[in-house]
Amino acid sequence: MESESEPYVRLASLRQLHQVMADMNTARSLADTLQTVADGVVAALGYELACVNLVRPDGDLVVAAFAGNPAAEALITGRVGSRESWERRLGMGENWGDLVFIPHTEGWVLDDDDVPQWYTDGPAPRFEDEWHPADRLFAPMYAPAPKGSGTCGELIGVLSVDRPRNGRRPGAWGREALQMYAFQAAIAISNARLRANMQRALVRLEREQQALRASEESFRQAFEYAPSGMAIAEMGGDQHGRILRTNDALCRLLGRPASAMRRYSFSDLVHPEDIGTLLRTSAEGGRAELRLGRRDGTYVWVSLRNSVVADAADGPRFLLTHVEDIEERKRRELQLAHRASHDSLTGLPNSAELRSRLSARLCQRASSPRTAVESVDAAYGHPAFDVVGPGFDFRQGAEPYDAYDHHVHTVAPDGDHDDGTKGLAVLFCDLDGFKSINDRFGHNAGDAVLIEVARRLSNGVRDGDTVARLGGDEFVILADGLGRADAQDLAVRLRNEIIQPIRAEGRAVRVGASFGIGWAHCGMTADEVLKSADERMYVEKRSRPKQHRRAG
Repeated sequence: MESESEPYVRLASLRQLHQVMADMNTARSLADTLQTVADGVVAALGYELACVNLVRPDGDLVVAAFAGNPAAEALITGRVGSRESWERRLGMGENWGDLVFIPHTEGWVLDDDDVPQWYTDGPAPRFEDEWHPADRLFAPMYAPAPKGSGTCGELIGVLSVDRPRNGRRPGAWGREALQMYAFQAAIAISNARLRANMQRALVRLEREQQALRASEESFRQAFEYAPSGMAIAEMGGDQHGRILRTNDALCRLLGRPASAMRRYSFSDLVHPEDIGTLLRTSAEGGRAELRLGRRDGTYVWVSLRNSVVADAADGPRFLLTHVEDIEERKRRELQLAHRASHDSLTGLPNSAELRSRLSARLCQRASSPRTAVESVDAAYGHPAFDVVGPGFDFRQGAEPYDAYDHHVHTVAPDGDHDDGTKGLAVLFCDLDGFKSINDRFGHNAGDAVLIEVARRLSNGVRDGDTVARLGGDEFVILADGLGRADAQDLAVRLRNEIIQPIRAEGRAVRVGASFGIGWAHCGMTADEVLKSADERMYVEKRSRPKQHRRAG
């Protein structure tokens, strides 16, 4: 094209220009596109040198591609010119449409700026349109602007050309060709950048998907092979709590296959007494200790710990439940609690447990109103009233109340005759002749007697009655719902059981028993009740001749 006279341009030159433009849009990467742009200027537009200056994210321009001179390419490729210097260049000289031409007569002021450039030598021009070595020609490249905007898009780079092969400044056709080429180069570079960004996004997405798959696999393995039970349940909606997935450890713990577990929710498996605990634990971060049902109908103590996981950013939420077997710990805790409240020799409730059970049935009417309310709170586990002053319930207005409205009062029969009143009988039992067995046969024989007496007393009372060992050879029976005659009959039956021979240390021994019957009623303390029964026992013991106090 450079050897042809305008406006006569051969069709082969147009085909060559069309081919280099096509090559720009088929380059595989941004770097290839930039180099194709520079090479196309030399191949199709008739210039010996071409440089592509690309705008960086910080606004400065870097020499991204060079064509036509390997030495100059090595000198300036990769070097950066400031945006201010480039704006100064594009604002001076002559405007040839979108092109900027700075003749050698003006360009000398640019020799010391920071824009990378090459220098060529040559003689002064001999005629008006001859190209001088210090002439500069720039073709700004703008990103495509939206249709109808009437403005240029954002500057994405500047195409610099030098040394036309015909030695002349480009005419109208050459200028139009370079301007059109810069326009198409801008489109190709924008598309290449977009492809590069998409490729980077795809790479990031693939890496994120790989990380997600790895995370999901890690979660799956951690879930499936966890040594303790794990379950995923629905959260919210009508199916809240329905089990979706369980691991092998939970299936083994409950003796249920995974297919069967998906038919249940935890509320279907929990012990009826623990359903309230489960409901209070169903929220995120909830923890509880409760019993879950096994397939064989038994229950196992477990610790539940909940957390919430989401399927996606705005996707469904699920409840991840960690189930830990604490059966052994609970057994130890129950054993420790039993040891603390029961006699180590006989296994009966001890003195502290006896007083606790007795006190739970009694209320102290002599206490202040505030203390009375607190006692009701203790019995029911929650505040019963909001007390402002004596006899005043704030929530009911200024109405008097009975602090024991929710308490079933314990009453006692009146007088020495059975008037039909049923009360809480307290039978105080003291063994007769026990000390002589210890003295004659040793403490092992005495322990054997105490154990057998405890067994006979336990077998002689009803379910729900309490037989406790107060200490030494003293026992106490709490029997609720008895009349005066019923209590006396119970004492006779228990005495007859105790006086039967007892096998101890290879010999048969006998002990007697003295019973005192006291009655518990509200207004008394546990110690007062026990003292009353103890005193009656001593009255009964002294009322019988010594020889009749034991069977022998």
